[in-house]
Amino acid sequence: MIWILVLVFVVCLVLRFPIAFALGLACLCYLLVKGIPLIVVPMKMYSGIDVFVLLSVPGFIMAGNLMNHGGLTEKIITFCNHLLGHIRGGLSLVNIGASMLFAGISGTAISDTASMGSIMIPAMKKDGYDTGFSCAVTAASSTVGPIIPPSVPLIIAATLSGLSVGKLFLAGALPGLLLGLGLLFTAYFISKRKNYPKHERSSLGQVMRSFVATFWSLLMTFIILYGIIGGIFTPTEASIIAVAYALIIGRFVYKRLDFKNVQVVILDSMKTSASLMVLVGFANLFGFILITEQIPQTISNEILGFTTNKYVVLLLINLLLIVVGTFMETIAALLILFPILLKVALAVDVDPIHFAIIAVLNLIIGLTTPPVGVCLFVASSIGKISIGEVSKAGFPFLLVSLVVLVLVTLFPAVSLFLPGLFMD
Repeated sequence: MIWILVLVFVVCLVLRFPIAFALGLACLCYLLVKGIPLIVVPMKMYSGIDVFVLLSVPGFIMAGNLMNHGGLTEKIITFCNHLLGHIRGGLSLVNIGASMLFAGISGTAISDTASMGSIMIPAMKKDGYDTGFSCAVTAASSTVGPIIPPSVPLIIAATLSGLSVGKLFLAGALPGLLLGLGLLFTAYFISKRKNYPKHERSSLGQVMRSFVATFWSLLMTFIILYGIIGGIFTPTEASIIAVAYALIIGRFVYKRLDFKNVQVVILDSMKTSASLMVLVGFANLFGFILITEQIPQTISNEILGFTTNKYVVLLLINLLLIVVGTFMETIAALLILFPILLKVALAVDVDPIHFAIIAVLNLIIGLTTPPVGVCLFVASSIGKISIGEVSKAGFPFLLVSLVVLVLVTLFPAVSLFLPGLFMD
């Protein structure tokens, strides 16, 4: 009967249903055909979201929205512009650098593309950059945030596996830095070849004044990471501290937040958080059905029956996750596939922390993979050009991302060095 679940799910995806509703309808059809009491739906949905660490997700989403509305994100972009604007193609470097500093607090790569893109794509077009390149840089840079801590996808991975959030945050730092640096060099070489504009070098005084103005924005990430890794507070407490901090800085330091803005932020955060929790609930029900049908064991046996070579297994998993990430949003794909593939990885002695980073990196790269990478669609809609033009311009960035993925896969120390240094 598993074919009913898969068929309904695929049809819903083709019809452009939201992922949460596609999962829910597929599960409902399966349960009705099998004659399973529907009381299992609320039970499994509730058990899926009844996880303490998931309470941090709405907090980080709201903190990201407060940063956008409170001027913190704008300060980061301005600082990066003073620091990098004098280099050829400076605005493209600012785009990537700001995403690295923003670090995915807004939640996902898609929301990073939307928030950064709404500011950077019009600015780059006005400054003389090709629209395709502007959109491609924005989409590519958005994939850096979800791997650099604090990261909502890594929190989800920790929830699904019982791994330490602090260790996962540390494990994502070096791969995220490698990815960001790779994108920076790629943007620079393309900008130099196409002779994109550069601005006058900012004076040391301007850089320092911009740093002072941005200091409060940068301090937020430091407080979160130091608090979690140092054991001062839990990820859930860190998210609340992030909200309070962003609210205070946006209101009293940058003076951009007022009652009306906060109302908008709360409403947007509630919508995003609610949709995410519905997705988590339905994904847990979907996973329950897969376990009932012994799908994880079947997939594990098929892969391990084909080969037990660790690197071949990781290659197969990488290929699967990139393809899935192309069609499905990161968190949804994690919820469905991560628990299944983690068992396969553990069977060939892959460290679970290492595998979590590989999985998240694969899925976020999939978001910028043609023909239907979701971030490409978001960027193209902001830039008002075809997905084909964005895909063509983004090909060099995709190649760099794949090289970083290979390095992270083949050399576990890239992921495991910092957790071993600070938390073992």
